[in-house]
Amino acid sequence: MCTSALCLVCLSLLFGTSLSCYDCFIDDLDSYRLCWGHYATLKHTLNLDRCFHRLDRIFNHNKRLIHAGRVAEGYEDQLRDIMRGLIMPIVEEFDKRQIDDTVHQERLTKAAEIFIEAASKLPRVAGCFPPCAFQDIGGVYNCETCRYDSCRFPLDCPLQEITALENARIEMLCEVPFPLPPQIEVIWRFAASVKTVLVDQFKEVTAGVDPVYSISLANMNHHGTYQCEMYSRQNSIVRKYFYLTVTHQVVVGHSELQEIFGLSLLPGGRLLPGGPPSTLPSPLLLTACLTAVLLLLTLSLGALYWSSKSEKRSQFEPADLLEDLEY
Repeated sequence: MCTSALCLVCLSLLFGTSLSCYDCFIDDLDSYRLCWGHYATLKHTLNLDRCFHRLDRIFNHNKRLIHAGRVAEGYEDQLRDIMRGLIMPIVEEFDKRQIDDTVHQERLTKAAEIFIEAASKLPRVAGCFPPCAFQDIGGVYNCETCRYDSCRFPLDCPLQEITALENARIEMLCEVPFPLPPQIEVIWRFAASVKTVLVDQFKEVTAGVDPVYSISLANMNHHGTYQCEMYSRQNSIVRKYFYLTVTHQVVVGHSELQEIFGLSLLPGGRLLPGGPPSTLPSPLLLTACLTAVLLLLTLSLGALYWSSKSEKRSQFEPADLLEDLEY
């Protein structure tokens, strides 16, 4: 049998490359006490190495157990209490006693299953929200490293483009899709007339707790890139960028007319038969109007014809009457 010092060296070699929730909360000495009397039934001999390999298989290479240990920040202590509450009674029971390997297998496997069930009930986190920002609150406990993993996203978010008319009201919101820590400070900066994410080109314009930056009446001087940066206790959380383009209203009107005229042209410069579909009435309405005009014209010509015929008849009636009397 190995000496105590040699056994501790063996433990460190076995568990040094791969950790688990067992290794995070149970120290090497307690593991040695757990395996001290491990008895290989088939070989009728004590075998500490076999016990250590069993611990490694049941706890270190158990994906279900490792996943169950991925709890939200602040629940590491409860995870430790669950593991120690299951393992330490077995350590005290097996310490300096010869225990058959079948008993070891059964007790440790059952302890691992109970740990998975209990740890899975602890609060989890929603996860990381891409594509940017330092999301420390989104980290989870990692039994393979015995510490919390933070979301590995860049601090700077992709630039967003905004287009607005002159004299319009504009609001830019510095928001993130994950919970923020308390005591947030927001700093807004501006780089005039350029589209950039280079930090040294910005000048600070406001600082406070309001995440909204407002422009009541936009003009051409507001054209450029805006940056908002969130802080918590002097630690930067995120930097967001907004590129604002302000368009003159006369230019917009001219562009709209050009677009309508362009839509009314066929390839080669010929006008569409109906013109721009968005500005002319429907064919049914045009047909009804044309029919009404033709009907009105027909009625007018008919009235004119009967009027002229009646006038001629009135001119010849007296002479004819006189001839009849003389006769």
